[in-house]
Amino acid sequence: MRAGLLFALVALLYIATGFLQSWSLALTIFNMGLVSAIMALGVNIQWGYAGLFNVGVMGFVALGGLGAVLVGMPPVPDAWSAGGVRILAALAVGAAVLVAAVLAWTRMKRGWGRTLATLAILVVGFYVYRMVFDPARDAIEAINPAATGYLGGLGLPILLAWPVGALIAAGAAWLIGKTALGLRSDYLAIATLGIAEIIIAILKNEDWLSRGVKNVSGLPRPVPFEVDLQQDPDFLARIGSLDPVTASSIAVKLAYTALFLVVLALVLWLSQAALASPWGRMMRAIRDNETAAEAMGKNVVRRHLQVFVIGSAICGLAGAMMTTLDGQLTPGTYQPLRYTFLIWVMVIVGGSGNNWGAVLGGFLVWWLWTQVEPMGAFMMSLLTSPLPETSPLRMHLMDSVQYTRVLLMGVVLLLVLRFSPRGLVPEK
Repeated sequence: MRAGLLFALVALLYIATGFLQSWSLALTIFNMGLVSAIMALGVNIQWGYAGLFNVGVMGFVALGGLGAVLVGMPPVPDAWSAGGVRILAALAVGAAVLVAAVLAWTRMKRGWGRTLATLAILVVGFYVYRMVFDPARDAIEAINPAATGYLGGLGLPILLAWPVGALIAAGAAWLIGKTALGLRSDYLAIATLGIAEIIIAILKNEDWLSRGVKNVSGLPRPVPFEVDLQQDPDFLARIGSLDPVTASSIAVKLAYTALFLVVLALVLWLSQAALASPWGRMMRAIRDNETAAEAMGKNVVRRHLQVFVIGSAICGLAGAMMTTLDGQLTPGTYQPLRYTFLIWVMVIVGGSGNNWGAVLGGFLVWWLWTQVEPMGAFMMSLLTSPLPETSPLRMHLMDSVQYTRVLLMGVVLLLVLRFSPRGLVPEK
């Protein structure tokens, strides 16, 4: 009953937004709430199931967005002709160097010989890699840099980019987990945060891959464009006397809502099934007491890697969906506050270890994040209305409204931890 009442309350917040502001805005917030709920489910699987403190959520979300670009955008033929094959050759050389270094380290006997051989392979391989990579990169980025300057994607349907984004994030999580999951929880948090920043730095600086800070815009959409609907006679006949601009905007947002609801329902169903299975009980046993689980014959490190990859894949899936919704990839907008801290607040407020709680937290916290600032501006303008327009105090208070959302997130988190430390919908 408690969970049902809380979900009803959150639904009323979105409905009130539609009545008091606009239904187009309410649907915009709701769609991002769906994406945020999926991100929260990914983090909840890592933390709520296995106790893994991953502070690199932002990086996996960004990799999902990169997947949308690599799959959905059309290729740039001139860029491929200028250096595409050489880029692939350089990446193959880099992979071969790493494999050779690993083999030398694992196959040779311990001693200075092994160390020197491994260093020699890495140093010589690095220079060979740069000799092949640098000219190819420069040639690609010189192809119409104002509009393209990158290789583009595969030109496939954008819906295929969602599982591909999840796979890219899962692959990166596997590589990270193989090296970082043996660390203590606080060191794991530092490592994942640093790796996420490295991923964002790569996206910002490697223009040949995703145009860097110049952004990739105009991604294909799985739903019609508003302009096309406004020129469709059948759509105009169905809406009757309604405004075509408003009606087309709402119709497109409802189409996104239907797609996102299907994905959220599928992820939630699979998460619930996994939690109720012997695997889920084993993960919670590992979370509660690793030593006891190891004594019972469970491979803790392998299970941690498994759940780390699954949670990161879900975050990558959500990142690809968000990039599709936005229609563009903007690496400069990926900030830890929005894509790591806020997702953690959703999980903690909703109830870690409870999938329904994570979903509730995603919808509630995202609504607060988007609506608190305009409400704060309205309240502040009422409080300062007796002051003259040029009053320094009034100007200072109005300029401080933008920090209301950050303040509220901290207050909400403190209140929940004080009065409901297990979240609004606690784990059973």
